[in-house]
Amino acid sequence: MRTLKIEPLTKEAFAPFGDVIETDGSDHFMINNGSTMRFHRLATVETATPDDKAIISIFRADALDMPLTVRMLERHPLGSQAFIPLLGNPFLIVVAPLGDVPVSGLVRAFVTNGRQGINYHRGVWHHPVLTIEKRDDFLVVDRSGTGNNCDEHFFKEDELLILAPHQ
Repeated sequence: MRTLKIEPLTKEAFAPFGDVIETDGSDHFMINNGSTMRFHRLATVETATPDDKAIISIFRADALDMPLTVRMLERHPLGSQAFIPLLGNPFLIVVAPLGDVPVSGLVRAFVTNGRQGINYHRGVWHHPVLTIEKRDDFLVVDRSGTGNNCDEHFFKEDELLILAPHQ
């Protein structure tokens, strides 16, 4: 089994998979008579049809035991999905490029700084939300509408990956 190297999350490294939602280095302008700085268009919500709706939810995720064997990835073919941390804790991201199935050898892992959110592009393979040490809350922006919007792929035994954030 291959152990994933965990990379710091940057806009450049994550670009093939989606958007990094952060204020550092992002375009902004002043609003509200100069009392508020607006960081504009940090991510784009994608939906498949005009009848789809962008919705906002809160996910409360429990930490999984580490090291973690990555057995599966999922994708949302009908819409993007954004995770914005609410408690300021770093979290892990495991992704694979677009394709009919994820390729184990192309899977990458990232860690946020606790102030960064992410927006997966439509159809990007990813692991369900991964907190590091404790329960965490995330503001989630994704799609509501008809049709199956979650495909899962389970890796064969010889394709399994290890995620070990403390090594």
